[in-house]
Amino acid sequence: MGLYLGVDGGGTKTAFVLADESGTQLAEVTGPGTYYFPVGIDLVERVLGDGVARVTAAAGVQAETIERAFVGLPGHGEASADLAELDAITRRVLGHDRFDVGNDAVAGWAGSLGGADGINIVAGTGSIAYGEWRGAAHRAGGWSEVFGDEGSAYWVAVRGLNVFSRMSDGRLPAGLLQTAVRERVGAATDLDVIGVVVDRWGAKRDRIASLAPAVTESAAAGDTAAQAIVDDAGAELAALVGAVRTGLGVPPGETVPVSYSGGMFKAAGIRAAFEAALPPGCDLRAPVAGPALGAAIYARRRADVLG
Repeated sequence: MGLYLGVDGGGTKTAFVLADESGTQLAEVTGPGTYYFPVGIDLVERVLGDGVARVTAAAGVQAETIERAFVGLPGHGEASADLAELDAITRRVLGHDRFDVGNDAVAGWAGSLGGADGINIVAGTGSIAYGEWRGAAHRAGGWSEVFGDEGSAYWVAVRGLNVFSRMSDGRLPAGLLQTAVRERVGAATDLDVIGVVVDRWGAKRDRIASLAPAVTESAAAGDTAAQAIVDDAGAELAALVGAVRTGLGVPPGETVPVSYSGGMFKAAGIRAAFEAALPPGCDLRAPVAGPALGAAIYARRRADVLG
């Protein structure tokens, strides 16, 4: 029985899945995120080493018995000087060369669409879209929070903090979002939110992203300013899908399957806003599997291609 390892790295957490040839999941563990740009590439080896050790132990196997692995990492391909070292790290962790390392968007696509042609949009801590169509591949987004990461949890949270500050000042009418942010941060007063987010949290990307539910939940409860953020997020995510569709060269008259992954899509409002903004010719489908199992599915596909 062939064993396939899928690793779905993210800004907040990394999931490790072992699956068999049929795509049945045998074991899964999670660890910290693998977005190493702010802290250094050594983070990747620590997280991969621990995660692979735990998932193989959970399945009662050794890393040497893995037929092939796919390691999806946030930021992969965005610093070409790091690619050789990321391969070397994976080789050291697994103890063999039967692996591929790529962007985590590939894992999201393979999971959501079961490895079939189409487009997947990821909206977690960051955002990125990836698709494959008749042998072509294309991505859009994934530029990090400095450039945009539109529609992501970080982007939604920052927009929410801006509205929170405007509500507190009186530049916008007070709304549910004002209270929701203060309560989620655990601040006694509105101004204390600055001390928590900027000083105590160090304005860290993942901590700020954790405030996104304050926006989506306030929108669901009727806060119009929060709803405007949700609507904008859906439109931005749909625009990424449209860019990938164009990049893949999908003819205007053809329908392309579209799916989604990432924590932002747990919010019904985000899903609805995204669906409403999708360009024509998109067939929105619920995900077949999660990104970690998708990474294992992709590893199996690569094994088949390589023989």
